[in-house]
Amino acid sequence: MNKILLKNMMFYGFHGVHEYEREVGQRFYIDLEITADLSKSSASDDLNDTVDYTQLYSYLKEVIETHRYQLLEALGAHIADTLLERPLISSVNVKIRKPYVPIAGQIDYVQVETKRTKA
Repeated sequence: MNKILLKNMMFYGFHGVHEYEREVGQRFYIDLEITADLSKSSASDDLNDTVDYTQLYSYLKEVIETHRYQLLEALGAHIADTLLERPLISSVNVKIRKPYVPIAGQIDYVQVETKRTKA
């Protein structure tokens, strides 16, 4: 098994419980870790035999920037469940960080982590 990690991707999205969060939007930071059997691509050196990082990035960009969720938990579940449908991927771990949260106090960010594994 191999791991592919995409770290600290930044997208502008419209997610949150409050209406103003879904209207104004903000930056979201994403870490993605997938586990996959990449033995075929390791031997062939062929992009068609692996999980294409650019496709992963494009998928995340599309979901985060065009969909709207109230909860980061729901967004994370959607991402993880959808990526797990891809044939080479055996597990997904997605971390979503939201730096501006309606909490009355000092905080760097809130992070929700969602893990999924194929049965």
